[in-house]
Amino acid sequence: MSSYPPDGPPQTTLRQRLADLRGPAVPPRPLDARALAALAANPGCGRRALLDGAGVDKTALAAALGSPAAFGQSQFAIVRGNSFEARVKGDGGAELLRLTHARLGGGAEPPGPDARVPDLTAAGPEGRAARTALALREATAAGTWTLLDHPMLALEVAGTPAYLEPDAVVVHPDGRWTVVEIKSFPMIDGAADAAKVGAAARQAAVYVLALEQTAGKLEGAEVGHQVLLVCPKDFSNLPTAALVDVRRERAVTRRQLERLTRVEELAEGLPQGLCFDPARPAAELTEAVSAVSAAYAPECLAACELAFHCRERARAAGEPAALGRSVRGELGGLATVEAALAAAAGAHSADGPGTDPTAAALREAARLRAEALASAAARPPYQAPETPECPC
Repeated sequence: MSSYPPDGPPQTTLRQRLADLRGPAVPPRPLDARALAALAANPGCGRRALLDGAGVDKTALAAALGSPAAFGQSQFAIVRGNSFEARVKGDGGAELLRLTHARLGGGAEPPGPDARVPDLTAAGPEGRAARTALALREATAAGTWTLLDHPMLALEVAGTPAYLEPDAVVVHPDGRWTVVEIKSFPMIDGAADAAKVGAAARQAAVYVLALEQTAGKLEGAEVGHQVLLVCPKDFSNLPTAALVDVRRERAVTRRQLERLTRVEELAEGLPQGLCFDPARPAAELTEAVSAVSAAYAPECLAACELAFHCRERARAAGEPAALGRSVRGELGGLATVEAALAAAAGAHSADGPGTDPTAAALREAARLRAEALASAAARPPYQAPETPECPC
């Protein structure tokens, strides 16, 4: 790795520091709501917080480390989703506004020809976020149904801005803002797969938090905590909608995001010259990644591109968290798997025999397991009954 002169590192801005970590020639990878929801689910992982804050492409980094992870939708699913979204938003968003009025219209007049779909194009994510904020302000003041197609929202995460792009936001005549999530999984008999709905709710909660930051600066604006989930009806391509209350997911996500260590604090503790550019040698990248603390758990396998690399390192270090957070919690002061096995075998702790209740419970579990295995070995082997020959 490169190093700076002995008289100390140059004074750089946080943005330049993050660019150096990412690699000067590597463009930043923007955070999306799905990544933020996964980040909020594991706020103790400084590794993910730093890499996401710096805009590192974790998919390319995992491949360079030799532990690639397959994430993302299939090409067929992407095409199907785009086709369904185009159908929902066709004709100036008339069908989407109709579904919104049917589920959340209250006493308002149904959307008519005066419904607005403002142009949100601008240069760069900062420009698009500013254009979206202006469109929200104008729509709230106008008091008419307004559909914002793929707006850009800004949310501060660990001291750095993240730019998010929901499928749509509908502004009601009374000033309410509703997040719309359009998914291609079916809604059969008015209900969709619970796991997929839960993932959509966690993703939508991030959009709600971002909208609340904008709404706090406007008089008369209110962000609804009920998200409109639009899916294909039964096995057709016709859209239907259901309301999803995201107050719980919003509260959890907000609390977890507030617990994240600020990116500048994580960057300050790293050696100068550290870089996560996937073009660098694997040995150098392994050293760089190891310099940032991680909090691996089996749940990471479904949410983080570096999960396989972190799992390998956790297993090599004998970390109980590799077996699950619940196992780590049950083991208490036993910090490694080797220490837990030693306690189960009867090794005494430094405080003296019998003083550690966790070690005593492990010894008792080991004794019961040994008795069960001995009992099973003493039983005669199972013999299947003879089957009479067929008379035919």
